Amino acid sequence: MLAPLHVAVLMGGWSAERRVSLMSGGGVADALESLGHRVTRIDMDRDVAQRLAEAAPDIVFNALHGTPGEDGTVQGMMDLMGLRYTHSGLVTSVIAIDKELTKQALVPHGIRMPRGHIVESESLYAVDPIARPYVLKPVNEGSSVGVAIVTAEGNYGDPIGRDSEGPWKHFDRLLAEPFIRGRELTVAVLGDRALAVTELRPKSGFYDYDAKYTDGLTDHVCPALVPDEIGHAAMAMALKAHRLLGCRGCSRSDFRWDDEQGEEGLYLLEVNTQPGMTPLSLVPEQGRYCGMSYAELVQKIVEEAQTL
Repeated sequence: MLAPLHVAVLMGGWSAERRVSLMSGGGVADALESLGHRVTRIDMDRDVAQRLAEAAPDIVFNALHGTPGEDGTVQGMMDLMGLRYTHSGLVTSVIAIDKELTKQALVPHGIRMPRGHIVESESLYAVDPIARPYVLKPVNEGSSVGVAIVTAEGNYGDPIGRDSEGPWKHFDRLLAEPFIRGRELTVAVLGDRALAVTELRPKSGFYDYDAKYTDGLTDHVCPALVPDEIGHAAMAMALKAHRLLGCRGCSRSDFRWDDEQGEEGLYLLEVNTQPGMTPLSLVPEQGRYCGMSYAELVQKIVEEAQTL
């Protein structure tokens, strides 16, 4: 058991995931206080360095999601300030937030990911970048922010119309990948251990931002009802990705599994270096499955940061 610490919980910020970060940070702060730690809550603004310097915490719990809290920017600032903090460091954060860089880091080591390439959003109004159905997603966002599935029967137009609402209106460059039919799986890694496999079953559409963070829109099946070899393969792949990227604390790897293709149909989509810690989040859920309370999970993440 850790001696009581002064922990600054960094949350909020100005990314598209601000609301989720505030929920994560609030839950973490409450848990830390329940364990006897002194907590300073910081809703990140442009004066974040000054506020951290004034607080002078023993540890910073980084509960930010998206940029600039998950892309290496805040990590670099805290490195310069000599602060210890939870979750992954600068280099890992820079790579993992970028879906194309993640492919370049993982695919050569045998991790199966969907092939794809970067496209200029303007080009989508003239021609499809790959055969339909395909997925378009921002290169540097998480929580399924701005993801669109373009199908032959969809309402985006053929080619995509300029008046159609989608990520092409909000991002200059997007990652285009083939759509993988099948099932949505996710695996949390804590330290050097893959926790479990969860299947996500949205009640309509796909597992987008609303489905992730709106109670009742998605069923979580933990542990996932998949063949043993698929569960073992997903957990092994998540742990290997965590290690290859140099992740610290906890990470969460998201997968699509084409159940008609067996193990060859299992694809890693992305690695989240600062996964959500909200009441609906997947890491706390898998922690409970493994016998950890929410507060124990938070404590373990802080303990690892303290040893760095």
